[in-house]
Amino acid sequence: MRFGLFMVPTARALPPQEFGRLAEELGYECVLVPQHTHVPAAQDTAFPLGGDLPDEYRHVFDPLVTLTAIAAATATLKVGTGVCLVLQNDLVTLAKAVATLDQLSGGRVLFGVGAGWNAAEMRTHGVDPATRMPAMVEAVRALQAIWGEDEASYTGKHLTLAPLHSWPKPVQRPHPPVLVGGNHRNMLRRVVTLGAGWMPNAGKFDPDRLDRMIGELFELAESCGRPRPGVTVFRAIPRPQTIERYAAAGAERCVFALPDASPADNAERIRGWSGLVERFA
Repeated sequence: MRFGLFMVPTARALPPQEFGRLAEELGYECVLVPQHTHVPAAQDTAFPLGGDLPDEYRHVFDPLVTLTAIAAATATLKVGTGVCLVLQNDLVTLAKAVATLDQLSGGRVLFGVGAGWNAAEMRTHGVDPATRMPAMVEAVRALQAIWGEDEASYTGKHLTLAPLHSWPKPVQRPHPPVLVGGNHRNMLRRVVTLGAGWMPNAGKFDPDRLDRMIGELFELAESCGRPRPGVTVFRAIPRPQTIERYAAAGAERCVFALPDASPADNAERIRGWSGLVERFA
């Protein structure tokens, strides 16, 4: 089992460089940060984890700038998005930014992707919430084409990309690992279609259902003649028995999520969880 950490980076959180150095020192494989371009003042979507929207979402740093700082402060730690809201970006610019980060980090990028949950935020970027799932799949395919082809193009139902040239290409070929976030059963086929890994949110899953869906994912990949996708359990529960269960189901990575707390408190959490890293790595 490999282990990672998720943090919402803000001006009051653990500084990103310190976050990365501490994670690397204690044996974590990766760190992930989220993307939210903004929080609309008028909300029409409930926060998916329940309760009020955490205030840290209004203060979150840009993910790729943050990950660049972390990569520069570390040597082996993988740096990733958890998740990048691909439809809320210009895809050509995003392709170049991710490829540049992969070059500058020496091939350490994990590219977590999602379609988002905040409908008002999507609409700001011209995204139709009703079609965001299939549109996200097309956007990832277009990114994969840009990273993998000297002259890239893409034509789909929701997206058309005229032939173009774009460098640098990522160090990781044909592209950085893609981890698809999402808990709905329909997401499994999208994961297999993209040749990606799956990143379910354990905070929103009944453990029995998570076990079943991991099994369904592996069966689907086998029936399609595809390799078994990797599974990263996002917001994993940091308990030995639960980690054993994730491993038995076939997960390869657990990512623990830091709360909105003081830098000192979260540094202590990272140190405390490192015992699990030593035990299960």
